[in-house]
Amino acid sequence: MIETPPLVDQYCHGVLRTELGLGTFEAALVPSAGPPAAGTTLFDTQTGFAVRRWCPPLLGLEPHCAPARYLARRRELGVAEAGRRLLRGAGVGAYLVDTGLPGDLTDPKELALAGDAPTYEVVRLELLAEQAADTSGTVAAFLANLSGAVHHAASGAVAFGCGAAAVAAAVEAEPPGPGEVRGAAGRWLAGRGRGGAVRDPVLLRHLLWSAVASGLPLQLHAGGASPEPLAGFVRATAGRGARLVLLGTYPHHRQAARLAAAHPHVYADLGPDPARTGARAAAVLAELLELAPFGKLLFSSGGRALPELHAVGALVFREALGRVLGGWAADGSWSRRDADRVAALLAAGNARRVYRLDERG
Repeated sequence: MIETPPLVDQYCHGVLRTELGLGTFEAALVPSAGPPAAGTTLFDTQTGFAVRRWCPPLLGLEPHCAPARYLARRRELGVAEAGRRLLRGAGVGAYLVDTGLPGDLTDPKELALAGDAPTYEVVRLELLAEQAADTSGTVAAFLANLSGAVHHAASGAVAFGCGAAAVAAAVEAEPPGPGEVRGAAGRWLAGRGRGGAVRDPVLLRHLLWSAVASGLPLQLHAGGASPEPLAGFVRATAGRGARLVLLGTYPHHRQAARLAAAHPHVYADLGPDPARTGARAAAVLAELLELAPFGKLLFSSGGRALPELHAVGALVFREALGRVLGGWAADGSWSRRDADRVAALLAAGNARRVYRLDERG
């Protein structure tokens, strides 16, 4: 049995505060899938099977119980108690929470209470721009307020994060000039109306480079696209003091691992690949370990909305890690001591180092 310390979930979101029926639960279970085919269910996915394997015992049921029975037990316990049991049963010792998603999701303090583990905030750059725009009457005021917001956020957050649109804008490797930024800000402010999202690529690029200048780690969410177009941005940010963490790259995880291997300041996220691939999680994890140094890979659940996704991400990861490293130790390829040491790096040590968690207490 491979030993791991309590995990550091280096990328997740809050969970829903409301009770869910079958349809709304399934929509949150596999949010990218769309509605299931007529007469079928999204429980018939690798993620659905993983939930049925790992989550029922945390709620007092047998593994692989029927979805209807599982959801009935969830309602019987209530959303708060079910969430508490799922989160605390996952073996997570710290959560890094991206607070940039809309919806009725728990904030980091609520997640900390439910999971009985410390939480740290990852600030979404686009949200900072939208908040600054809502309190600014001119372009000059907006840019000044945005600069102040980034500086203030950097004093309390452990990292900055961004969505896939910002990552696409990062293909342009150099920061935009002041004139470009003023022009982009003016166009966006004039056309957005109150509450409009940041879409302008120049403004998004300005946000990314502002985050790099802060020195905090920057989480880049590829949204399932290949991270290879980021190569120019990766090269341009080398030596600037900010670490880049590539998120959500499956099925392009091999390219992310290669970038992490090639650049000292780049790291690759291991999750939520385990939850998505379910029974094949060990094979996907082994691929990543073939391509990147073990000190460049970080665990996350990618959990959002459903505490089941936080729990499954952690439990499947730990089980897959045991299969891969335990197998290598059993056949003599690795020593047991080395297997335990690398497991500790992937589970928590790398994240604690990258985000300097031990300096925060």
